Amino acid sequence: MEPVLRTTLASPIVTSSLSVHRALLNSLGMCSAAAPRRIRHRSRCLHTSATRPATPLPHPTVVGPPPPPPQVSVSSSEAALNRKREIADRLKAGENLKVDPAKPTTALKKRFWKDVSIVETPAGLQVHLDKRPVRTATKATLTIPHSKRALASGIALEWDQLVSAQQALKHHYIPLTALVSRAIDIAAAEAARDTAIRETIVEMAMRYLSTDTLLCWAPERNIHEPELTGKPSLRSRQREMAEPIIGFLRTHVFPGVDINPILGEDSIRPEPQPQLTQQVIQGWVSGLPAWELAALERGILASKSLLIASRLLVDWSPEFAHLRKEGEGVQRFGTEEAAAAASLETLFQTEQWGEVEDTHDVEHADMRRQLGSVVLLVS
Repeated sequence: MEPVLRTTLASPIVTSSLSVHRALLNSLGMCSAAAPRRIRHRSRCLHTSATRPATPLPHPTVVGPPPPPPQVSVSSSEAALNRKREIADRLKAGENLKVDPAKPTTALKKRFWKDVSIVETPAGLQVHLDKRPVRTATKATLTIPHSKRALASGIALEWDQLVSAQQALKHHYIPLTALVSRAIDIAAAEAARDTAIRETIVEMAMRYLSTDTLLCWAPERNIHEPELTGKPSLRSRQREMAEPIIGFLRTHVFPGVDINPILGEDSIRPEPQPQLTQQVIQGWVSGLPAWELAALERGILASKSLLIASRLLVDWSPEFAHLRKEGEGVQRFGTEEAAAAASLETLFQTEQWGEVEDTHDVEHADMRRQLGSVVLLVS
């Protein structure tokens, strides 16, 4: 039985009506002064009742196929020429800028070098700004192995395109310089028997393994997605993309371990990898040389995947030349393949709903730039 609260309330409307009626009778002499006053009361029940659940409604769907994605406008040759002229004007303005002694920060707005060159020294290749070598944040000279001349050329190009010294303080203007500096700092720290940097990178890599992009597959059915008649589901495409990469790693890099999908067909709760798998992968990452470790870190941060970054690293680093096949007809796992595996879900969504200009296209180019720097660093 539900609790019932019964209360007696005097209705203000009834009381007011009786008062008016009694005053009218008194004025007509029809009501005795000794007549008792009676106020009628009204009983009202206050109670609760069981709630009924709302009737679920089907998710609204749009009839017909999704609209075609918008096409990116092709820039004209004249627009590209104007852009180059603007960069040239900014370079000239940076070289001719006069430093105000009262404002020391104005020195950062000036480009203090005119020429950028690559100098070969016994220790390795160095990038010089006029006659001064580029240095890392720890004041160490940026020295590149003799075998990495393409990397040195890329760093020289970065510094040649800067219009001020202030831009050199931002890593997105000089990504190759920042990456090489990271590798040099790791090697210098380990030479001093300081393993803090390596331990931090290994810990970060293992965290990414628990939510690896390559292993996070979408549910087989999604009520919020339109039906794809005659087309494979997102989960099927993710499985098709991931299986060759996982197969290569299980055969050549992490032999004898199981690498399982993190999400089930009807679950959004991630499942951790087996303990043996985690131990083997952690041991492999911990044993990488300094330059390979820095490249792996950049690849993980760009692709959000330890497995994709490992596959890219193994295919281009001389440290793992014995694990890959050379010759005609052998397709390398390069920047395009790694970027496609890392951005498959985004590609699937843009195929359905279109691409957002200045967002998806920028992310597309930036991911390839970051992954390309991994290849340049180790190859």
